[in-house]
Amino acid sequence: MCSYCGCDSIEVIGRFMAEHVEIINATGVLRAAVHSGDPGALASARGVVAELLWPHTVAEEAGLFRVMAQDEVYAGHIATLCGEHVTLGDLLAALTPGDDAAMMTFEDALRDHIDKEDNGLFPAAAIALDGPQWIEVHATTPHSHDGGAPHVHAAATDHDHHGPGAVARVTA
Repeated sequence: MCSYCGCDSIEVIGRFMAEHVEIINATGVLRAAVHSGDPGALASARGVVAELLWPHTVAEEAGLFRVMAQDEVYAGHIATLCGEHVTLGDLLAALTPGDDAAMMTFEDALRDHIDKEDNGLFPAAAIALDGPQWIEVHATTPHSHDGGAPHVHAAATDHDHHGPGAVARVTA
């Protein structure tokens, strides 16, 4: 995690960095499950990692990545990171009980990807984006309240969709 530039004090970046820590911690449990050779333990641990990883990558792509990709300076790098999200999904799905080599491949790819974000993209975003762009990032980054369904707010006062039977909506 970047600890030198202060970009983690930007709400959405701090959130993404904290989620990275959660994902890495869950990956430790996944590694133990793979090593154990127990299919049930692997399925459970894989489910936990997926439940953390996929809402996180969707949020990154819908908000920060989308806004940063509007600048051709960052567009190629963002496309690479989005491709890595797909690769991580493939590697996670391919894990089998006892296949420590596949687990190492997944974990290395995950850690490398997180490093690119924490120590590259996020500090760059802190410098490159201006006030209106950060407002757009915040407005388009899905989030949840109290573990609810991920969603975005169309406007700062639009909270009526939190009630019973509410439908989550994600805009891009």
